[in-house]
Order: sequence, then C-alpha cells, then structure tokens
Amino acid sequence: MGEHYFAERPGTASRRRTVDLVLPDLHLRLDTDAGVFSPDRIDPGTRILLETVPAPPPTGDLLDLGCGYGPIALTLAKRSSQSMVWGVDVNRRALELAEGNAQTAGLDNVRFRVADDIDPGLRFAAIWSNPPIRVGKTALHDLLLAWLPRLTPGGAAHLVVQRHLGSDSLQRWLDGQGLPAERVASRSGYRVLRVTARPEPDTEGTTR
Repeated sequence: MGEHYFAERPGTASRRRTVDLVLPDLHLRLDTDAGVFSPDRIDPGTRILLETVPAPPPTGDLLDLGCGYGPIALTLAKRSSQSMVWGVDVNRRALELAEGNAQTAGLDNVRFRVADDIDPGLRFAAIWSNPPIRVGKTALHDLLLAWLPRLTPGGAAHLVVQRHLGSDSLQRWLDGQGLPAERVASRSGYRVLRVTARPEPDTEGTTR
C-alpha cells in the first residue's frame, strides 16, 4: 500500500508490475506501480466489494471514488457498457495507470480525473468505493460529504471498509449525516455498506 498512495505526486521511485483481477464475469490484467494503493495485488476489500455488489445501473454516470489504478472503475465500465464511468483520485500516477489500463482493456466508457476536473453539476446513479480510510477521519468525512450527496434520487453508494478500521463507526456517522447506511455484506473482516441518497426537498421545503 505505501504511505504515499494518497499524495498527488508520489515521491516513491517507480517500480512497475502487473496484477490480475479475475472475477466470474471478467479478467483484467492491470499495470500498477509503487506509490499507488495496493500495487502488488488486488486489495482484498476491493475484491469483496466487486464480488458482493449488485449489478450497476445499465445507463447513467457512475463513480469510483478513490479509483487508484482502476480495478473498480474498469469493472463498472465492463458491467455497464452503456454508462459513463468516472474514476476520481488525487494520485496522478494512479490516474495515468488507470487510463492505460482502460486502453488495454478496450474500454472507452470510462474517464479518470482529479476531483477539480469533474463537472460539479454531475450526478451519479451509483458510487462504488474502497475509500482511503488512512487519510484520517476528518479528511475521509470531508471526502464522503463532497461526493455522496451527488447521488441521483434512487441512487446508492457501496463502500467497503475493514471492521477494525472503523466500518461500524462510519456507518453510524453516515446515518447521523442524513445518509442512511446499512451493512449488506460481511466477509474476512470487511463490511460493505450501502448508502442511499438524501431525500430531496420538494417545492414546499419538505423532503420526499
């Protein structure tokens, strides 16, 4: 994993390698590098998320928040070929890898960007994320509050978090923010949380 995976430009010397993502419905060979999240293997949390989430919406804009070198975003793009998938990360080395991995996989319905390059008016039918827990609680909360409210009505986010890194407390915090969260899967010390969109106020100022 390394301590620099959430830096914009990692100072770690490059050390390229490949990993394989093998799921029942797809096989992707992905380029990785030092200074990005989980460069030596597909992170177990990412694998659990991808093996347990329901199928993504068939159309619309979909988001991988904290995309790294792209395993979640590319899976979204493969499983929902008529959608547009957005991968967001601060790590530019990871974003370059993800772009290359999309090209290798022949996927043209996925884009990788830093947050400031995403249209602030864009809304997402689904968000999948293995969020960067190690950035610290305050930064994590700010990140989630910036993106989860951008779900479309009826949309849902699926987040995978290790239990010993605070999945249960995160679930309670999300509920307290008006972002209803429920545990939908649990395996090997990981929890998958489903977070639903905040109700939108109607024209009279009440929620619906």
